[in-house]
Amino acid sequence: MHRRSLLAGSAALPLATGVLPAGAQQAPEPVDVLLVLAVDVSRSIDEDEARLQREGYRNAVSDPRVVEVIRRGMIGAIGLAYVEWAGFEYQRLVLPWSRIATQGEADAWASALAEAPRASLSWTSISGAIDFSRRALAEAPFEGTRRVIDVSGDGVNNSGRPSELARDEAVAQGIIINGLPIINDRPTFGRAPQIPLDQYFHQSVIGGAGAFMIVAEDFEAFGTAVRRKLIREIA
Repeated sequence: MHRRSLLAGSAALPLATGVLPAGAQQAPEPVDVLLVLAVDVSRSIDEDEARLQREGYRNAVSDPRVVEVIRRGMIGAIGLAYVEWAGFEYQRLVLPWSRIATQGEADAWASALAEAPRASLSWTSISGAIDFSRRALAEAPFEGTRRVIDVSGDGVNNSGRPSELARDEAVAQGIIINGLPIINDRPTFGRAPQIPLDQYFHQSVIGGAGAFMIVAEDFEAFGTAVRRKLIREIA
């Protein structure tokens, strides 16, 4: 991937009005947490499962219980970016950074995700997803008291460098990586994983102070798992 801004070509975010002194820079808006939702769209996830994933995130972010937790924060806002990923060659910033502090902003975010096109590619590069999300965090237009990458997926890393290396580099920068493994009853590309997926996520994906994971027993249970996870991450 060319090392250009991840946000190039994205819709411009509204800026506060007012004239700044010559040479002065506007301070970024504060948020309680900068959160990247990094979502698996590899070929092991079919169209129905992809729809359930997106619906899970749309419903969770716009859930009044989640919005209430956001509003109770010290600042009362979060910064949110939505990334989809597959093999090491494919990561995409589907929804650029949004500052969410109200029910209306959460609903608008959910509507934007419903309209975004989706691609599906082969292989699974959790390391690529972490590296891309780390760069997205570096370009966030908000100032967060915490930086979190939320990785969801239904398979182990089988493309690109080891996920442990990407995880450790992100953690060394103070980033927390949480996991949402989806226990799918189908083998990935005809091969069953060598270890249970939840165990793999615990050993090779999550990391940082207070890192955790919540297991979705299947795609139908995904929405509930996402809501529980968002509430815990924000709170």
